[in-house]
Amino acid sequence: MVYTLIFDPAIEKGCIHYHEFIKRTIDIRSVLDKQTLSFLKPGLADIILRESTIKEIEKGTEILREEQYVKVLPIVIEGLVKVYSKFDEKELLLYYIEPTQSCVMTFYAALKNTPSKVFAITEEDSKILLIPVRHLPIWLKEHPDFNELFYDQFNLRYSELLDTIGHLLVDKMDRRLYDHLVKKSDLSKNEAIKMSHNQIANELGTAREVVTRVLKKLELDGKVKQTPDGIRIIAGW
Repeated sequence: MVYTLIFDPAIEKGCIHYHEFIKRTIDIRSVLDKQTLSFLKPGLADIILRESTIKEIEKGTEILREEQYVKVLPIVIEGLVKVYSKFDEKELLLYYIEPTQSCVMTFYAALKNTPSKVFAITEEDSKILLIPVRHLPIWLKEHPDFNELFYDQFNLRYSELLDTIGHLLVDKMDRRLYDHLVKKSDLSKNEAIKMSHNQIANELGTAREVVTRVLKKLELDGKVKQTPDGIRIIAGW
């Protein structure tokens, strides 16, 4: 993702300045070791640790915008990042980047040196490993397991896409909403899902009024409970 703040704190008019949403830059060797990157072979992990940086980024920070050019490739170490696109001012959730995962849309844009087609925002306070994209061509040639990391990411996102298409074709909105809430609870590791009806509608590509109506139905069916702390799943489907 292009973290505009990282290579140019004010590259765009109106962009948030460096100090406003980067909590701090960390000495990478003080918080990461080979075990953190155990999904990579030791030789490649050593190179990545030597050449990359890590940033702590606050929850709710937009870290990538459409039409930005990619300068660093992210691997999430801790936290959660939401990747989405916009159509006619409506958001469409694409996927979440969890720990040890990266962003395939960013990877492609970096390799082709094309502008980003997606937006990304941190869903939680996050620690993100940032790999300068200038190293990618050499590492992809010299380290086959680096290729494998991104093949795995493409496979993961393709499988998620097929699941989404299946939901759209088969499931009614009540099941789609219920499954989405279960996933959000699992990702955040929190039983209370703190989201507005409008936020949920954006992620599902529907209207707020639809979410309000369907949540009420789920509540009457004994599946969920809406509380001041958030929405809770209280029964299986």
